Amino acid sequence: MRHFIRNSDWILILTVILLTGIGMVLIASATHGDALVAGTNRFVKRQGIFLAVNVMMAAGILMLDYHSLKRIAWPLYGITVLLLLGVMFFGHASLGAQRWIQIGPVTFQPSEFSKAFMIVCLAAFLDDRSDYLDQWKDYLPACLFMLVPFILVLRQPDLGTALVFAAITFSMFWICGFKMKWIAALAGAFFCAAPLLWQFLHEYQRNRIRVFLDPELDPFGAGYHVIQSKIAIGSGMLWGKGWMQGTQSQLDFLPENHTDFIFAVAGEEFGFAGAVVILLLYMLLIWRGLTIALNAEDRFGTLLASGITGMYLFHVLVNVGMTIGIMPVTGVPLPFLSYGVSSLTTNMLLAAVLQNINLRHTRLQF
Repeated sequence: MRHFIRNSDWILILTVILLTGIGMVLIASATHGDALVAGTNRFVKRQGIFLAVNVMMAAGILMLDYHSLKRIAWPLYGITVLLLLGVMFFGHASLGAQRWIQIGPVTFQPSEFSKAFMIVCLAAFLDDRSDYLDQWKDYLPACLFMLVPFILVLRQPDLGTALVFAAITFSMFWICGFKMKWIAALAGAFFCAAPLLWQFLHEYQRNRIRVFLDPELDPFGAGYHVIQSKIAIGSGMLWGKGWMQGTQSQLDFLPENHTDFIFAVAGEEFGFAGAVVILLLYMLLIWRGLTIALNAEDRFGTLLASGITGMYLFHVLVNVGMTIGIMPVTGVPLPFLSYGVSSLTTNMLLAAVLQNINLRHTRLQF
């Protein structure tokens, strides 16, 4: 216990606590109308129960050595593929997508957990091949390794999570020494292939790209979310309208206000000042993740921490970007703020892995 108190990254811990606390406050506000009808806020209650469970699970992770994760990497890969196949054949459909598995009263999203599993699997895969990553073609086996879960998630369809896999892969490749000229070549190839890739997108995904370029193209359909989100954030001005006082959120003009668009609730009720505080907290989270990655005692720890940090960064950039209209709308939740048991569990456990890597490094100092 003394070692934990002296060597923990308290900035990381406090940042996660603050973000989670703000998330609970925002979820309570976003679902206030539902609570008035039902007599109790089931969203806050459910999120709070699983938050307590996640804290206990995170404490358990801190007791383990993160190196033990490498020994179960291949079983985790198999579990990931089986879960994603399970979604394909037995999944629960909602909002036009088949992404959930329901077991009794519990519904969970395997693609959320697959992010954490694939960070561990890819870190172990690259660590075993770290001495043979000199040419661009040396990275192809890792790309193929990630391709199977990528395709399975894309078929749900869940383009947002599939892109998270790409962000995780890129962040680890960068740590392994993937060269800038290769990145430029990939970017060029992507833009050249964009017309071909367009043919493989679902119509709703094409509409999201169209309204990203011009939200007024379909103001009451595909562009509605973005338009209402921008109105909500703009109406908050400097200090916001106050907790539970946001008109766009409270009057249900803002869709998915407790999940994908929860940042718009923060902007409306806490204003520019509140939004800046949240973004600063995310900057602290990314900074501590990068610091832990650079100071890890071995390459496996560095790869794990960089993958986790890359995932957090991608989520924040895409989610905040789509709420203010500079990114296409995708189903990427805001870490620790958005409602969702699967998302909260994944983010909490990965934060515990970061802390675990930090503790194993600082142990060497004594």
